[in-house]
Amino acid sequence: MTTVIRSALPLPLLRTGKVREVYEAGPDQLLLVASDRISAFDVVMDEAIPEKGRVLTQVSAFWFGKLADVFPSHFISANAGEIIQRLPALAPHRDTIRGRTMLVRRTTPVPFECVVRGYITGSAWAEYRKHGTLAGEALRAGMVESDRLEPPLFSPATKAETGHDENVTFETMAKALGAREATALRDASFRIYEAGRAHAAARGIIIADTKFEFGRDADGTLRLIDEVLTPDSSRFWPADRYAPGRGQPSFDKQPLRDYLAGLKADGRWNGEAPPPTLPEDVLATTSARYVDAYQRLTGHPLPEDG
Repeated sequence: MTTVIRSALPLPLLRTGKVREVYEAGPDQLLLVASDRISAFDVVMDEAIPEKGRVLTQVSAFWFGKLADVFPSHFISANAGEIIQRLPALAPHRDTIRGRTMLVRRTTPVPFECVVRGYITGSAWAEYRKHGTLAGEALRAGMVESDRLEPPLFSPATKAETGHDENVTFETMAKALGAREATALRDASFRIYEAGRAHAAARGIIIADTKFEFGRDADGTLRLIDEVLTPDSSRFWPADRYAPGRGQPSFDKQPLRDYLAGLKADGRWNGEAPPPTLPEDVLATTSARYVDAYQRLTGHPLPEDG
C-alpha cells in the first residue's frame, strides 16, 4: 500500500487543492489525483490517512457509473491500466496513481458548491440553534439536532480553496449566475441526491447531507464534476443507529472531527492553521471508516487499480 501526501507526475500541473492535484491530460481532459491528505474544519492536516485517496476516487467512480442515467458527469475512467494506455508517460508511476486517479473531461467549474441537506446537522444545525435560520433564512421552529428535513433543502455555498466556505441563499446564487442557471443546478442537485440516498438507504446508510460541484464542458453541457457522494463531500449515518436529538455516528472523518473538536473545546487548538499533530489511533480509525464506507456502499472490497 502506497500512501501519497502529494503526487508529482510528468504532466502539466494545473492546480493543487486541499486534497487533490489536477493535471492537464490533453486539450479537453484532466487527470485528478486524490492524495491521502485530509482536511477538517477547512484546515488541511499534516498527516496522511491511509487508503483515503483510493476510497474517494473509487466511491466517486462507483457513483458516476450508477448515476450516469440520472445526470451527465465528467467521468472517463478511474482504472490505472486504462489511464496508462491513454497516457503512457504515467507507466513508471503506476504505484502512485493506481486506485486514486481519475481521467475526466475538462469543464469550466461553476463557482458555487451545491449543497443538499436531508437532515439538519453540522454548520446548518449550529446556525439554526442560535438563530432559527439557515444562511439567514428562517426555518420551521422546534427542530432538534439531526431532524429529517422533508423536503430536503438546497443550500449553496461559496467555494474556498483555503479558509471556510460560506453558506448563501439560492437568491444570492441566482443573482450571481442568473435564475435559469441557478434553477438548473438546484434541480440537478435534488435529482442526484434523491437517487443517491435511495441506493444508500438500501445499504443501511443515511446520506444526511452532501455537496455537489458542476461545470460546463466545451459544448456547453452541464456536468457533475469533482467527487460525488464520498465520505469527504457527504455525511453518512448508519440507519439502524439514527436517533434525532443528538449528533450521529458516521462513516466518514468523524473520528478526526471528534478529536479536533475536543482540542478546540479545551483550548488546545483554535480551529485555524497550523493543525495539531494527530495520534496514530485517530489516523487508523479514520482510515477504517473510509474503507468501511466504500464497502457498505458498493458491496465490494476496495480495488487496487480501480
